[in-house]
Amino acid sequence: MKYRVTCLTPTLVGDGQKLSPIDYMVWKDHVNVLDQRRIFRLLAKGPRLEGYLAQLKKAEKLDFASWGGFAQNFAGRRLPFEHASSVAFFERAQAADLFIPTFATNASGPYLPATALKGALRTGSVFDRWNEKTVHDLAERVEDRVPRYFASKAEDAALGGSGASRMRRVSVADSGVVTYSGMKVYLVRTSTLVARGGDKLELGWKSQRGSVDAKRVDDSALLFAEMASPGTAFDGGWHERSEGDRVKLFQASNRYAEGQLTRHKDYAQRTGMTRLLTKIEQLEARLSEVRASRHACLLSIGWGGGLLGKSAYLNTEDDAYRKILRSMPLYQRAIQTGMPFPKTRRVIFEGNQPASLPGWVMLEVG
Repeated sequence: MKYRVTCLTPTLVGDGQKLSPIDYMVWKDHVNVLDQRRIFRLLAKGPRLEGYLAQLKKAEKLDFASWGGFAQNFAGRRLPFEHASSVAFFERAQAADLFIPTFATNASGPYLPATALKGALRTGSVFDRWNEKTVHDLAERVEDRVPRYFASKAEDAALGGSGASRMRRVSVADSGVVTYSGMKVYLVRTSTLVARGGDKLELGWKSQRGSVDAKRVDDSALLFAEMASPGTAFDGGWHERSEGDRVKLFQASNRYAEGQLTRHKDYAQRTGMTRLLTKIEQLEARLSEVRASRHACLLSIGWGGGLLGKSAYLNTEDDAYRKILRSMPLYQRAIQTGMPFPKTRRVIFEGNQPASLPGWVMLEVG
């Protein structure tokens, strides 16, 4: 059997690699990734190699006036920015903000690793079987700090141990390779909630010095990421013991997607991000369509999904859940503020407007 994953929002499933600002140059609204081996071979024939190596060693970016011809003639691939307005932000950004996470690739091109799908399906299955009592029992075990693999026994109770896990009833292969024509470089910022007295909360954007209000979004911290654009499709192999196993798996994943989208929708309404709200409502409509099918589900995969994309328990207001997080240094401060949790989102900008959440895809098997 085969599966198809179709990107519904810009999606990045990476392999931990990033393009540094000396790996590429921006020319004609494109990120031109340099073929450094070709450049070295060319320069080795003349006197310019030492100068080029010296700039690679000390420069934060390549000097376009000196080396811009490489962007035109020695690019391994050319990735368009999602919108031309991104170029202005790129040009004034600090070099530390210009390391671009890239999509997973093999020797032939970009592909979707099977682990991204299997992990999302597993989280959905755990979500479907955990309840308030599960989290309450976990919270009772918390002392000063949360130990490693704290919830592994609770996961095994939900799915079965390693030798009898429900997830072993399906297997997923890495997808085939796709072309770079479906990849773009997207501008991403991190939204947050800012207290304005009493219970009033407003939209803010994370910056190098904390946060700025919504009117100063251009002053907030940014990053660029290579992402598969909506409509990009990845195909791969799928094996299952029975159709019934897949149906249960997909139903659980769709219930998990519903819970995530409900919380994202509330966040978009609270912050007044209208384009983002429209996109979430479109995802909800697509979810309603696929829930009528036995062969499809919606998943949040890859980079940028945040805590709600990785957590098997979504009721972040639950006292027992918050007790667990208060014992984790990473979340302790956020919980102590009493603010809604999580109060941040990675938001993809389209046309220089906050428009989408990363990593939402539709998985179909048939």
